[in-house]
Parts: sequence; structure tokens; C-alpha cells
Amino acid sequence: MSEIRNIAIIAHVDHGKTTLVDKMLHQAKLFRENQETGELILDNNDLERERGITILAKNVSIRYKDVKINIIDTPGHADFGGEVERVLNMCDGVLLLVDAFEGPMPQTRFVLQKAIQLGKKAILVINKVDKPNCRPDEVHEDVFDLFFKLDANEEQLNFPTLYGSSKQGWMSEDWQKETEDITPLLDCIIKNIPPPVVSEGTPQMQITSLDYSSYTGRICIGRLSRGVLKEGMPVSLVKRDGTILKSRIKELYTFEGLGRVKTPEVNAGEICAIFGIDNFEIGDVVADFENPESMPPIHIDEPTMSMLFTINNSPFFGKEGKFVTSRHLRERLTKELEKNLAMKMQDTNSPDAMLVYGRGILHLSILIETMRREGFELQVGQPQVLIKEIDGRKCEPIEILTIDCPQETSGKAIEYVTQRKGELLVMEPKGDFQHLEFTIPSRGIVGLRNNLLTATAGEAIIAHRFKEYQPWKGNIPGRNNGVLVCMESGTSTGYAIDKLQDRGSFFTEPGEAVYMGQILGEHIRPGGLVINVTKAKQLTNMRASGTDDSVRIAPAIKMSLEESLEYIQEDELVEVTPKSIRLRKTVLDENERKRASSKSTAVS
Repeated sequence: MSEIRNIAIIAHVDHGKTTLVDKMLHQAKLFRENQETGELILDNNDLERERGITILAKNVSIRYKDVKINIIDTPGHADFGGEVERVLNMCDGVLLLVDAFEGPMPQTRFVLQKAIQLGKKAILVINKVDKPNCRPDEVHEDVFDLFFKLDANEEQLNFPTLYGSSKQGWMSEDWQKETEDITPLLDCIIKNIPPPVVSEGTPQMQITSLDYSSYTGRICIGRLSRGVLKEGMPVSLVKRDGTILKSRIKELYTFEGLGRVKTPEVNAGEICAIFGIDNFEIGDVVADFENPESMPPIHIDEPTMSMLFTINNSPFFGKEGKFVTSRHLRERLTKELEKNLAMKMQDTNSPDAMLVYGRGILHLSILIETMRREGFELQVGQPQVLIKEIDGRKCEPIEILTIDCPQETSGKAIEYVTQRKGELLVMEPKGDFQHLEFTIPSRGIVGLRNNLLTATAGEAIIAHRFKEYQPWKGNIPGRNNGVLVCMESGTSTGYAIDKLQDRGSFFTEPGEAVYMGQILGEHIRPGGLVINVTKAKQLTNMRASGTDDSVRIAPAIKMSLEESLEYIQEDELVEVTPKSIRLRKTVLDENERKRASSKSTAVS
């Protein structure tokens, strides 16, 4: 049996994790010389490729000098922290990747903290040293300070450091001496990362991930911590609550290269996939048939944000989607909860609506985007932060926000953040940029990104991570401007939009189908304005129809899903279908809206 090393690659978003894995796969000669592989081999779903981010953790393995190295690529966003926490249980050491210019960022801190708490040994890789304004020596100092702050032990503080460029495919112990390939990194892994600790005894494996096959059903994945598993062997499944289910292993697989290879038995320390076990959840333990023993459960941070998911009940219901009923919606969300540990669901008073809890807007919007591509139609409400009562006081989640922006626009960035109850902690120069750190309520971050990007001409680098719950910070001003609401259903005309352009900016273009209660644009003043965009020009023998071509209409503002979720207020919804994203009022009829608002003012 060859030796095994299990490593996870952790880093802030966009520091080059997936690119490094690509180079490791090429180094191990997994592909033919003439094989077209493209880039970012592991980011294999469409959403990951479009956004350039990793969402789901992936396993691959390479062989180097008779040692099998299992590599786990992890997401960099704190919103997908649930993924990171799971996979760290499968590895024995981590590769910490840090950008040679940006240095350690909030998410670097977040994932490193998890690894240090679990007692994992780290190898520091300072990436992108080919950048013109990089500062590898300073970054190395910053990372050491970070390890120290996170209470790393002596062994963890004595980490090896490598420098290089994932993109150009080289690693070296000295950043000024470029090498041919990344073999120094692979040698460093074999030398510094310990082989899995194998304890004697009955089989024990915690399920840390799951996969699905349309042929065999659900597949559980994890690292066998002790004993031996064999094909056809009877086993016990120990649930989180302590109940024990008897089962049998049908097939065993280990990870080789990019795929899975069937094997008759698996020894302790190996990452494997088991077919044939039913009714399992992440965190359950596959144990001995006769004497089952449990393992400590996987701790996952609590969600901090909730969002209302409901069926699409707009006039355009069922025109674009395949799955439109509440049964479809509920089944899909339940399926998501099985593998997404950081997500929770709660029923509401209405059978058509569910409250879904997640880590942040990105975490929830990825789920909505995935569902939309699968053919679902749904409506979602405004993201709400979760309020807790601690020692009789109302408390809310507070986050640490870091902004790197050009020096000349930093004043504007500070102004925007402090308006939303942010407190400035750190302000220091970083190359040509100004580095700012704040504490800010999670409520304040919703809708902030767009304002900051506008104020800094798109140059701001924004990141945030959850810190703790603190007492309620008071009211935060929401959207300043009101909205333009559609008066009646029909098709919008260029003639009508042209006449209304002085009232605000539009989200719809001429010729689009619209319905009553749909939000068509942003008003220039606070408060809503009901408008008729379906009005056509009255034709007489004095007026020709062709002059409509000459109207000058400003291009419609097209918002992404995240921007739409950040834009809406309490009484508004985002309608999501496979082809469109529309904003609408919860109550479509204007008279009913007025009645509802007068009732609420009378009550208050």
C-alpha cells in the first residue's frame, strides 16, 4: 500500500486555488500531451465558470514519488464556509494560498482559523509573485502575525513557505529564483504534511460530503479514520441523534485523478465513496456492525440571514418555468438542505411560502440561480438578518468589513459605511490603495456594495466576515428613492416611456410585456409613483405612426439577481423565472396597497 497525504487548499476568493490544482494535475501527468483540458478543470458547473468562483468543494488525487496525494479544493467565500468546515475534517494538513500583493484577507483569516482550531499543519504558498507591485516579504510577515493572533501552536507557527505563480506553473523557496515547475511544492507536501493517523480498532468513518448518481442514488463520501471497509460488508449507520440503522456496503470507490475507481477494500486514512447506504445525513458515522461507535459531530456556524421563498403568483405565472407549484419548490429546497449544512428551512403560516436561512446574500442567491436554471419559477422577499435575544437585549449579527480602494475615493467609502452604522477600526496605506477595516451590522452590508463600487469607479475590493452578535445598533436608512410602479398590464411603448423619462430611470425597455404592480424603474423622489407605460400614440391623419422611431430613450438598467435582492424593500418581491428577473410589489393592486398602508398607519 502506498503512502497517503490528505490536503485541503484554503485561501481568500480569487487568490488562485483552483488554478494551482490545475497545475498539480498537469504535473502528475493525468492528461495526454495533446489533450485539450482548458482552465479551471475542477470548476465544472456553469455558475462556477461564469462567476470565476468555487462554490462546492471537490476531491481529486495525484500520484507523486509513490505517494498518493488527495487534494481538496475549497471555496474562498465566507458564505460557503459550511463547505470549508466539512472538508477540513477530511484532511491532515492545509495549503494556505495568499496573494503576494493583497496579503491575508478576511476570508483567509476565516478559513485559517478553522484549520488552526482543528490542529492542522499548514504550508504557506505566496502566489502571484509575478505581479509587478507584489510584496512577498511583507506578506510573509503579515501571515506570521495572523497565525500568532489566531493562537497557533509552536508546530503550526513553524510553517514552511513557498513562493511562485500558479498561472505560470512554478514554485520555489526563493521568490526571486524562478524554477521549471511545481515539484518543490509536491516535495514540500510529502515532507511536511503528516500521513493520516491510523488508530487500531473497528471501522469508523464520518460522512463529510455526499454525491448523487441517477443510477445508484445517494453516495456518501468521507475519510476512513480507523479499521478496514470491504465490499458487501454489513455496517451500522450511527445518526447524529444516536439512533443506529443497519445497512450493507454495495460498492466501494477511491478517488484517482479526476474520477472514482472501484476497489474491493479501503484501509484507514483513505478518502472513499460508499454506495448502498440509505437515509444518511452529513455528520453521520459509518461504524462496525456489531459494536458501533459514534464520533464528535461536525460543528457548523449558524446562518445569519433569512429570505422568504414563495411560488410565483404574478400574472405571468407558468409562462417560462417547468416547476411552478409549492410541492416542487418544497421538494427542491429539502433536497438542498441534505447537502448544504449551513442552510435551514422553516414553514410559515402560508403553505406556499417557506423561510430559508443562509450565511449571506451570495449563499442564498447561488441557490436561487441554480433553481432558476433547473426550470423553477419562484418569488423571493427582502433578505432579513436574524435577531437574537441575549441577556434580555435585542442583538444582531455584526461583521468585519474590509475595503481596499484608491486613496482619493476612500473618504466617500468611509462616509457610505458610517451612514450604515459602520465603525472605522483600521486605516492604512497598502501600495497605491487605502486599506479600511470596519465593524458593521449585517443589515448595513445589504445594498452597500453597489454604492461603494459607484463611488470608487469600480475599483474597490470589498470583503466581509461574521464576527459576533452585538446589541441592536438602531435604524439604518434604506433606499432613498421611490419606485415607478406599473398601472396596468400590457406591452410597454416607446412613446409612453419617452414621456416619463424625467420621472426616473427605467428597468424595462419598449416592447416588453408588463403587468399591474410590477416595478418598472426608480423614481427621482422618495415614495412610489404609479405610471402607465402601455399608452400608445393616438393616430390621426395629422400624425404619422413612424415618428415613434425618433424618440430617444436611455438604455434600461439591468440588475443582476444579487443587486435585485439588495434593492427591494419589505413590501416588494423579486420574481425569478428561467428567462427573466422582475421586481414587483407584494400587493399588485394600487387601491389595495393604499388600504393596507392606511391600516398599518392607523394601527401604529
